Amino acid sequence: MRNMKTPIALPLLAALVLSACSPKFDWRDYRSSDAPYAVLFPAKPASYTRDVDLNGLTAKMTMTATDIDGTMFAVGTADLPDADKAPLAVQAMKTAMLRNIGAAQPTESTKNGAFEVEAKGISRGVPLLMHGRFLSQGKRVYQVIVIGPEKDFRKENVETFMSSFKLN
Repeated sequence: MRNMKTPIALPLLAALVLSACSPKFDWRDYRSSDAPYAVLFPAKPASYTRDVDLNGLTAKMTMTATDIDGTMFAVGTADLPDADKAPLAVQAMKTAMLRNIGAAQPTESTKNGAFEVEAKGISRGVPLLMHGRFLSQGKRVYQVIVIGPEKDFRKENVETFMSSFKLN
């Protein structure tokens, strides 16, 4: 009877070992087909487009995102009818994201014309962290965000994602 268990146990053990070795973060290059940017996503992203209100300005926003264990990595873009409205739209995107997590006292800075934001908040009783970059180029606005449970947030993953974002 003991010999019967060994052949079954070995493949199970091998499967467990191999699954433990499969990378949770499988970084891959993504180049948007509807906006001029490239970024590394930690898994295959999905995209969807919907109308959003950016401080009284309606625009079609395309969000491309992926989720790893409850942490979302996303890039949102919208093409505005007028480049003069872009600064207000960028502020509206930033404000909406902070409001979504109930952020209090976010840390904000500017870097290369973009607003960099780090914030803590809570959603459904779970403490969250958010890192975001909000910017515009001409008539196009962008939000690049990582948001997820504070306990699972890893600085190296945030840095990989945020530093890989490039406008073409």
